[in-house]
Amino acid sequence: MVPVSAAPLTDRRLLPEVHRVVVKVGSSSLTDADGKLDPQRLRALVDVLAARVASGHQVVLVSSGAIAAGMDPLGLPRRPRDLATQQAAASVGQGLLVAHYTRAFADHGLRVGQVLLTADDTMRRGQYRNAQRALDRLLDLGIVPIINENDTVATDEIRFGDNDRLAALVSHLVHADAMTLLTDVDGLYTGPPSHPGSERIAQVRGPGDLDGIDVSAKGSRVGTGGMVTKLESVAIATASGIPVVLTSAAQVGAALAGQDVGTWFAATGRRTSTRLLWLAYAARTRGRLVLDEGAVRAVVERGKSLLPAGVTAAEGDFHAGDPVELVDANGVVIARGLVAYSAEEVPDLLGHSTSDLRAELGKGYDRELVHRDDLVLVRRRH
Repeated sequence: MVPVSAAPLTDRRLLPEVHRVVVKVGSSSLTDADGKLDPQRLRALVDVLAARVASGHQVVLVSSGAIAAGMDPLGLPRRPRDLATQQAAASVGQGLLVAHYTRAFADHGLRVGQVLLTADDTMRRGQYRNAQRALDRLLDLGIVPIINENDTVATDEIRFGDNDRLAALVSHLVHADAMTLLTDVDGLYTGPPSHPGSERIAQVRGPGDLDGIDVSAKGSRVGTGGMVTKLESVAIATASGIPVVLTSAAQVGAALAGQDVGTWFAATGRRTSTRLLWLAYAARTRGRLVLDEGAVRAVVERGKSLLPAGVTAAEGDFHAGDPVELVDANGVVIARGLVAYSAEEVPDLLGHSTSDLRAELGKGYDRELVHRDDLVLVRRRH
């Protein structure tokens, strides 16, 4: 078995050699002109992925398409906008979608396993670990995981919002060597691909390479994400040491073969702990702590823990161990962290030094509000 890479992949030409890849395919890549599931498109994708698995590698497939697959059986002329009908379409369509994948992979002697996730599964550390163990075991057994957001039960409050972001979190969850985002365009362009003069961007080394790039175009009528959501997904993956190839489903074979297709996004950071990635991108915060300027500098510039003396206000209803936002005096979020006290306890601590708290309230109340090991800075978006 090929070992999982210890260091981030730096050259797309090495993609054929890496062990574990996450492939995300959008609804627009699996449907026909009427927005209905196209079995031939699905089988063409499976043929490529099955060949990679047969060569001794592992593939995790994050697939949209459940709602699109349920539109035709329910007689829906277009993608529903209300949550209840989306959930109904997903309930009907998810089984059909997985049935198609099951038959297509079975033709190559491979089995698939359905995994449905909600954001809640990555917001709660216990569920995050359970999902991680289940996916690792599926891969060890030679099964291809087919992952989708659990649209049938997800609510607006706990949903990922799109499978692009889900794919990035799954890539970290399974310690993938690379991620491939398949969409209805063959790469990132300097402007809308249909505009004269727009050129494909072959490589992006960091966020600065995207300055001035117009990515405002919306996604297709059967999908939920445009290029903006894909670049947000790319940012999550690359910041945690996972390179990304963005291209069309028609070019997936060439992309996985390391050819110069689509857009290659180099890893910009190092792999971080699952806890910090969960906290940065998947945690639903329960409240916020307002920091004075001194505390902002201590947290952002010096990497210090957050002490009660540097907090001017607390908002929300949270318990000890819950994720909260750390904001400056203007309400700008600078970090997220796991608070060590409940919302009921915090007001009595604000503005006091740890030595004062120890003297007034006793041992145990002199600890940090948020320890530096339970804190992650939030990168400001341009």
